[in-house]
Amino acid sequence: MEKKHLHIAAGIIRNSQQHIFITQRPEGTHMAGFWEFPGGKLEKGEHPKDALIRELEEEVGIAVTDCNLFHQVDHEFEDRFITLYFFMVSDWENEPYGKEGQKSRWIKQHDLIAEDFPLANRVIVDMLTKKV
Repeated sequence: MEKKHLHIAAGIIRNSQQHIFITQRPEGTHMAGFWEFPGGKLEKGEHPKDALIRELEEEVGIAVTDCNLFHQVDHEFEDRFITLYFFMVSDWENEPYGKEGQKSRWIKQHDLIAEDFPLANRVIVDMLTKKV
């Protein structure tokens, strides 16, 4: 059986004080309890940047005005294959919050801990904390 291939856009929302906004995956979801960079699945034919803008409005209530692709990660799970497009979000309107009821917080960039994130995100945390 061929594995499902998902494409996901995620935002590294970083403010001028070098704090990054992260959200926690809710109970009952894949990888529940881990912290993540908010975002979501691309719809059929959707460009990753467009998906990011849509998902961040839906999930954390911000209107992205400036972002750039930071890094792309391919990761294989037992049951699926994912391609993650991580965007550095440097400008937005509104204050981000857990719009879908998920826990959220601002954390200093250098205080990010890779083990708090799903395996596929850890290379990004390492890049942000300059461990690679």
